[in-house]
Amino acid sequence: MSPGEISPADISPADMSAAEKKGSVGQDRVRIDGPLKVTGTAPYAFEQPAQNPAYLFPLTSTIAKGKIRSIDDSAARALPGVLEVLTHENAPNLLAKTDTELYILQNRDVHYFGEYIGAVIAETQEIARHAAGLVRVEYDAEEEDTRFRAGHPERYNPVKINTGVPADSKQGDVDRGLAEAALVVDEVYTTPYEHHNPMEMHSVIAEWDKEKLDGVLGVLGERPHLRIHDASQGVSYARLMLLPLLGLLPQQVEINSPYVGGAFGSKGIPHAQVMLTILAAKLLPGRPVKYMLTRQQMFRSVGHRLTTHQRFRLGAAEDGTLTTITHDVQQSTSRLKQFAEQTVNSTRHLYAAPHRETSTRMVPLDIGPATFMRAPGEFPGMFAQETAMDELAVKLGLDPIELRLRNQPETDPESGKPHSSHYLKECLQEGARLFGWEKRHAQPRARQEGEWLYGMGVASATYPKQMTPPTKASVAFKGGKYHVGIAAADMGTGAWTILSQIAADALQVPEEQVVLQIGHTDLPLAYLAGGSTGTYNWGSAVMVAAVNFRSRYGQTPAEGDEAEGGAHFPDEAKKYALDAYGAHFAEVKVSRVTGEVRVTRMLGVYDGGRIINPRTANSQFIGGMTMGISAALHEESYLDSRPGYGHVVNSDFAGYHIAANADAPQVEARWIEHPDPMFGPTGAKGIGEIGIVGVPAAIGNAIYNATGKRLRGLPFTPDKLVE
Repeated sequence: MSPGEISPADISPADMSAAEKKGSVGQDRVRIDGPLKVTGTAPYAFEQPAQNPAYLFPLTSTIAKGKIRSIDDSAARALPGVLEVLTHENAPNLLAKTDTELYILQNRDVHYFGEYIGAVIAETQEIARHAAGLVRVEYDAEEEDTRFRAGHPERYNPVKINTGVPADSKQGDVDRGLAEAALVVDEVYTTPYEHHNPMEMHSVIAEWDKEKLDGVLGVLGERPHLRIHDASQGVSYARLMLLPLLGLLPQQVEINSPYVGGAFGSKGIPHAQVMLTILAAKLLPGRPVKYMLTRQQMFRSVGHRLTTHQRFRLGAAEDGTLTTITHDVQQSTSRLKQFAEQTVNSTRHLYAAPHRETSTRMVPLDIGPATFMRAPGEFPGMFAQETAMDELAVKLGLDPIELRLRNQPETDPESGKPHSSHYLKECLQEGARLFGWEKRHAQPRARQEGEWLYGMGVASATYPKQMTPPTKASVAFKGGKYHVGIAAADMGTGAWTILSQIAADALQVPEEQVVLQIGHTDLPLAYLAGGSTGTYNWGSAVMVAAVNFRSRYGQTPAEGDEAEGGAHFPDEAKKYALDAYGAHFAEVKVSRVTGEVRVTRMLGVYDGGRIINPRTANSQFIGGMTMGISAALHEESYLDSRPGYGHVVNSDFAGYHIAANADAPQVEARWIEHPDPMFGPTGAKGIGEIGIVGVPAAIGNAIYNATGKRLRGLPFTPDKLVE
């Protein structure tokens, strides 16, 4: 089979009990890739076939800032089985400094603790790791700054944040609005460093060889060719980032990533380990070099969620109508590479108020670059916003749901555009009905059973449509089946399955006649899996390609017939505000003895447009909520900011706790299905992020309802609640 190719007919059949119903889209389908994964036969990046591979183990800096004075690798080179030691002294040159995170080993500079400064390549993983420990490095250390704090003297305005919009916004007169408000909330909310930790650690195989150039007169010569197996959320985007640094044409770089074992944003763009492996392989042409990060290394060089300090102010009239909203964010960034999250984004769009202002300031530190982490920006921003809304509801003596309903905007508050669809009200009301909100006690500490105090909390959720570069798909008729190709990625989200469903309906054939190919740069270019764009972006391209195929060849195509199509978004969509919505409901119990918090129940109700596959959608929603529970109760990366350090102290699962089954005993998802054609022909809005954005706020609000203690910093650990 071709790279990334799979067909339902080739593996154990899915449960097709709903097959008699007309159409595939909207039907419950077992994952096509499920049998391969549960039997351990789905090849991930490190498991891709490679002849006579060598293995890499990195050399990393033990200072946070300075320069390398010398590297003594003699002991490592003398070790039997060592093939090469890569450092800045013998590293191949990189052509263009288009990405500072990838521009490695080109000089003696050290920018953060754990930065790649070289690698040992050996016959086995064990030899490479042992030899790396024999390399001696001396530094000229410089004074570093790794401690995040509000009011940092070097904080700066990034001008634009990651979505490309201005870092600051202003409407009306916030000073006047606050002065005239009957009630004001003015508080600071904080979120910590967090790390992604997917099940599959980042892994790379890189191999350089020669490619013959054929012409009319025969072979014209040779040129370098680079083959990469990577754990990537988007091979097309990864190749585009690598090309200018390597000085290669697209045809000279091939990237394969059919299966990804989780990512949550960390594999969205290539990080330094990809370039490290590429450079190492260039020293051993014709031989593949393999590198898989250890769990500890996952805390150093593949990104993190940045830390935030957020001042949030709300002014309201006596009836709860908002008059003023201000949101001032300070957040960390690496001096090496800026990552300015859109933390203020949801504040600009969710609730109506005549006086509004937001700002973003970056605190530059000598740390590794941050990167996307599930619901980047919206996640920390919604924690502040939805906690502040709960605080206002308490001051007003108003039900938190009623406060939110009274402040629903008729049009988008910032742009004035009408909403393409807006069902937050329905999500809140349906969620309240299903969750039993009427049983909630308005006063804290009203329900107690033994040592446990019980409470309920709610939070809204919103996530915008992301504007993406062009995405294409192809359909070819071969061997009696329809081969659908697109360089998409499946991180466990269900893309293998839902794209097959979309293709089957668009082609008007049974699903078993569709052979999907994804995860390879030879396939039509696709935007990466991120920002909840996969379904409506890739799905739209697949639909257009399929319609093109059918209109050209009809129901009886010939062998070899093929067609392409691109993602299509209606021109009129630009006239609308495009967002997904949801509501999170949480019930908690808090121990009066130990301060322990347990989430007893959680419900999410979502307005995510058309649901392509209820089974995989439910999994995404529950996964998002569980990740939100994890961040609310446990997750925090402790950065040692003492002089001479700068590393994450709890860089393993012994010290960095994530939610387990016991932390999420009853997590349920429901949805209000209203297809939104302004998102494209699938009608889907995207669901990857909407499941997490307001979860910590809902849990924190429930903790207040249980105990009367307001927690404004994540995570909600027992020490903050001990009486």
